[in-house]
Amino acid sequence: MADISRRNHSSASPFEPVYGYSRAVRVGNRIDVAGCAPIEPDGSSTPGDAGAQATRCLAIIGEALEALGGSFADVVRTRMYITDAADADRVGHAHGAVFKDIRPAATMLVIPALIRPEWKVEIEAEAILSGPSC
Repeated sequence: MADISRRNHSSASPFEPVYGYSRAVRVGNRIDVAGCAPIEPDGSSTPGDAGAQATRCLAIIGEALEALGGSFADVVRTRMYITDAADADRVGHAHGAVFKDIRPAATMLVIPALIRPEWKVEIEAEAILSGPSC
């Protein structure tokens, strides 16, 4: 059986070391990116509406994918969690700006709340890499 290595990637989230998780994990040719909330590098929340926050979440996902040898083009599934159904179009347009031509399987859920009350969205992603480097 082939040795399948595991690589973890951490980000600026203050929750990772405390809650015991990684921003993203790569095992073999698969990358799973944990739910990304709109957190700035200094740990503060991204200001603005749900669209601006979704754009930040997607940037964090892109950084994690790149750190583990992937890209948005490798994403096969996303999940978007929003706290207000009225924000669906803003979040959907931010998602579409990144994934318009890639078109991963996607789910958007309306949930009661996220960890910080100012957060309007959280997004997670799954990617499968192909090619000889996997």
